[in-house]
Amino acid sequence: MGPAPIEIKNTWAAVQDHTRVFQDLVFVYPVISRRSRGLSIGINLNPDKRCNFDCVYCEVDRRTPGRAEALNLPQLGDELTWLIRYAQAGGLATQPKFDEVPELTRTVRDLAFSGDGEPTMVPNFDACVQTVVEVKRRLNLPDAKLVLITDSAGLDKTSVKRGLELMAADNGEFWCKLDAGTEAYYRLVNRSAVKFERILRNLLETAQAWPIVIQSLFLKINGAPLPPEELAAYCDRLNELIQAGGKIREIHAYTIARPTPEPWATKLSGPELNAIAATIRARTGLRVEVFD
Repeated sequence: MGPAPIEIKNTWAAVQDHTRVFQDLVFVYPVISRRSRGLSIGINLNPDKRCNFDCVYCEVDRRTPGRAEALNLPQLGDELTWLIRYAQAGGLATQPKFDEVPELTRTVRDLAFSGDGEPTMVPNFDACVQTVVEVKRRLNLPDAKLVLITDSAGLDKTSVKRGLELMAADNGEFWCKLDAGTEAYYRLVNRSAVKFERILRNLLETAQAWPIVIQSLFLKINGAPLPPEELAAYCDRLNELIQAGGKIREIHAYTIARPTPEPWATKLSGPELNAIAATIRARTGLRVEVFD
């Protein structure tokens, strides 16, 4: 048996601070992620902060304009190569914030398409994936996952579908947002012009092709946790996906961890989040991992 996995604490600076800026890099950044269980290299395809959601809990500061950087694929590949090699050589372990968890900084657990906006909004998502796959193979990282963290609105785009196929062929995972069970609550929390039925359709079509992870953030609004009827509707949506042939690997249930743009959007307590997770397990039979 190998060594027991290290417990990643949400009090660590490297966990609390997921800034997308590291040195002078534009498209990549390192984080210690509890959900990834270690070092995750973020791939920021949206330094311009472009997104089709405006979530009440979003940690991205949209009051400050993003960097107007054209998506340069050779630069993306070069930055990713440098950061991976830097981490493997022990450089990251010497940096403030990461130096309290040096044992987690040398092994790349995943390469995650995430960042300051919605990664599927770029017009050439498949080419971005291909660039990352080539770096992953050149640096011999067969065990590192490719992760897409997405709000699910763009999963029906042709270039995104091609990108998903490339990811699925190279240890890919799809972490797809679903925060609501009804159109009204979706409008309240995610504040998107994209129709809720499109989100549900995209989730189903993707889950029919590959197992997906549903990532759901639960919170208090004006001091009140998720209403029971909304939680019931959320569970109904999950059951409908399963009954229609969708494959859901697990649910990631989490709550607010960093400052939000709306003061009335606040964090759930551990017991409150665990109670929601218990209800989801009971009503759907799905595995639910909690990150409070």
